[in-house]
Amino acid sequence: MLSHTADIAVWAGNEAQRALRPRGRRWVHTQAVAKRASEIARVVATDDRPTLVAAAYLHDIGYATELNETGFHPLDGAMWLRAQGLERLASLVAYHSGARFEAAARGYTERLAAFSEEQSAVADALTYCDLTTGPLGERISVASRLNEIKVRYGPASPVTQAIGAATDTLGAAVARTEARMGRLSRART
Repeated sequence: MLSHTADIAVWAGNEAQRALRPRGRRWVHTQAVAKRASEIARVVATDDRPTLVAAAYLHDIGYATELNETGFHPLDGAMWLRAQGLERLASLVAYHSGARFEAAARGYTERLAAFSEEQSAVADALTYCDLTTGPLGERISVASRLNEIKVRYGPASPVTQAIGAATDTLGAAVARTEARMGRLSRART
C-alpha cells in the first residue's frame, strides 16, 4: 500500500494514464485537471498537496472500462480505490464535483454513503480544478463548463438534472478555493 507522500501522486498519474489513455478526451481532460491541481496546490496544507494531485489524476478513473460496475464513474472509481487500500482518495473521488447530486438522480445514494464525504480545502480544490477544465484540457469558466456538460448529456440525463441541483454547492466550493487563492496572492505582495 502506498503512503500519502509524493509517491501517491506519481502512482496516481501512472494508474490514470494506464486506465484512461485509451479513452482519448477523458485522458486529456484528466491530465489538465492534474496540472491545474499542481498549479493551485498551495491552497491546501503542504501534507495534502500530493493527495490533491493524486485525486485530480484519479477523479475520472471510474470511466475506465475495466472498472465499470455501476456506470456511475465516481462510485466505480471509489470502489476501485478502496480495494487498493486508499480510503481518503476513494472518498474524494466518490464525492468529487457534487457527485452526491448525481448519485441521488441515479438511485445510488446508499451506495455512495459507504464513503465519507470530506469537507475540506482538498475537496473544494478538486472540484475547482475539474470545473475549470474543459473536455479538451482548456481553461474554462465554471458556467461554461456546467453548460458544456448539460449540452453534452442532454436535458433528460440524470447528469443534467444533478447539475441543476448542485449548482449552488459547486459554486460555493469554487468560491472557497478562489478565496484561498486570493488570500495567498495577497500574502505574497
